[in-house]
Amino acid sequence: MSVRTRLSTVAAVALTTAVTAGAAALLAGCGPEDQAGPAAAPPVSTAPAGAGTAPGPGGTASPTAPAVNGTEGNHLTISNGTDHVLMNGTSVDFGTVVRDLAWSPDGAKAAFVDGAGNLMVANPDGSGRVLVARAPSGETWSHPTWQVSSVLPDVELPLKNNIFFAAAKGGVSRLKGIAATSVDGTPQVLRLGTEEGPDNKQLPQTGNTWPSAAGAQGTAVYANSDTGEVYIRDDFLRQQGSSLLPGSQPALAPGGEDLVFVRAVGGHDHVFEGGVAERPAKDLTPNATTDFTEPAWSPDGRTLAVRAPDGIYTLPVDGSAAPVKISTYTGLPAYRP
Repeated sequence: MSVRTRLSTVAAVALTTAVTAGAAALLAGCGPEDQAGPAAAPPVSTAPAGAGTAPGPGGTASPTAPAVNGTEGNHLTISNGTDHVLMNGTSVDFGTVVRDLAWSPDGAKAAFVDGAGNLMVANPDGSGRVLVARAPSGETWSHPTWQVSSVLPDVELPLKNNIFFAAAKGGVSRLKGIAATSVDGTPQVLRLGTEEGPDNKQLPQTGNTWPSAAGAQGTAVYANSDTGEVYIRDDFLRQQGSSLLPGSQPALAPGGEDLVFVRAVGGHDHVFEGGVAERPAKDLTPNATTDFTEPAWSPDGRTLAVRAPDGIYTLPVDGSAAPVKISTYTGLPAYRP
């Protein structure tokens, strides 16, 4: 059964079950903090990030022009490779470097790459850190994403409780995965299978990066730097997939059926919206005069946050309005459900 023929028939029942049973299973097996790792982070700061001359993520704020946080009341978080993550209108000290922060589907856990390049999971305040896996020497890990689904016997959907990420070594990038509840575990290279269709064409095994998983069925998309295409990984019953469209930096919608991605147009990076089923892609930033990259979906699927050289912008997914700058900090935007 292919992703295009079965998504509409099982998505409704799968989505409800995954958010409850699947996400609960995700949290049940988290082990203790790795003894060799850093100590628990201090509690959330009570002072707004960037106020006055205090340093914060993204640089030091000017006394006359305080940095605009932009994360209060909207579920948005911003990480930029420092110890601090912007969220809830303040700056949270995780006590360790946080790169490429991604949230579990229920928002109770954060996955990220730490300063040593290892895959970590922590509570939203940075406490309770668990070393999920150590990066081998010379290998760079990036962009973790959560793949969570529940057991649905009626549609033969197995339980999924994984973290996918990109692993690059010697100029070659592959996708890897590991159980989200692992403690100092060993990730495995993801099997990508063959192209969906009668030809059984082998999918590219290298050059793959920027995975994004979502939806009740554990669907994932990713980009391939060699072909310049966005691909879907469909392991509903078996690993298979296909090329969807030209682009990079894909992000799958919470429901798992729509996606956004980045494509160069007229000298700038634009954000496009499309679907895992074949349909024309829509340019959401047709009048862009700067680069918009690294799109992230809001939990309700209505809003996107994107990164620009001068900060973070938001825009409606339907393209009905131009991007609006909400934060003067730069970093990776992500929404905490």
